[in-house]
Amino acid sequence: MNLRDKLRGLLVKVYARRVEGHLDHAQVPKHIGVIVDGSRRWAKAAGSTTVQGHQAGADKIEEFLGWCTETDVKVVTLWLLSTDNFNRPKEELVPLLGIIEDTVRSLAADGRWRVHHVGALDLLSSGMQRALKEAEEATADVDGILVNVAIGYGGRQEIADAVRSMIQDAQDRGTSMEELAEKVSVDLIGSHLYTVDQPDPDLVIRTSGEQRLSGFMLWQTAHSEYYFCDVFWPAFRKVDFLRALRDYAARHRRYGG
Repeated sequence: MNLRDKLRGLLVKVYARRVEGHLDHAQVPKHIGVIVDGSRRWAKAAGSTTVQGHQAGADKIEEFLGWCTETDVKVVTLWLLSTDNFNRPKEELVPLLGIIEDTVRSLAADGRWRVHHVGALDLLSSGMQRALKEAEEATADVDGILVNVAIGYGGRQEIADAVRSMIQDAQDRGTSMEELAEKVSVDLIGSHLYTVDQPDPDLVIRTSGEQRLSGFMLWQTAHSEYYFCDVFWPAFRKVDFLRALRDYAARHRRYGG
């Protein structure tokens, strides 16, 4: 690392401390959703392999959760694998799934966070399902950030699954379709989502410069604020995170009022 890079790094740290010092914790979002994007492009720019890019992205997660802990965030949803990602080439998908499974086990072993899976469980391998179940059971009593790991997740799929669950529940209770139709409400559908009993995201961060949701939590983000960051996920820094929080705190959320 040359002198210029060292000076730049020092200035960034000083600036981050300044931003953090002015941060009002009362204005911090309680639930942050993160679309972790850009690991492949980061790898290409760094002259690394795609697998190395995915591993670098996975390595960033615990650091990010540490920042969230410091700033009193209560819930974090990390989109690690979409339903569309299953269309990727096998030579990329298989290592990626292995990295994600290792990440889930690492988060559970850390002991600071409560792990919860959101996504279509039936799309995942038996090994991944077992890792998720063990992580949830091992961290069930942890008094820390609730970390939703969105694996095999798609927003449209979640809504379809919620409707299916609602219909199945009605059938199990002996409720007719006519009776169910009269009872259908926003709250009833919400009670069958993957994130039942959780607050909706206040803030959604997407890295890599892309400015779209790509189907992330379509139901829950109806009133969320969005922050799009040009930095690739493996290169996401604490100062980038703090800027997102500062930007969120400066907004006026009116919820249609």
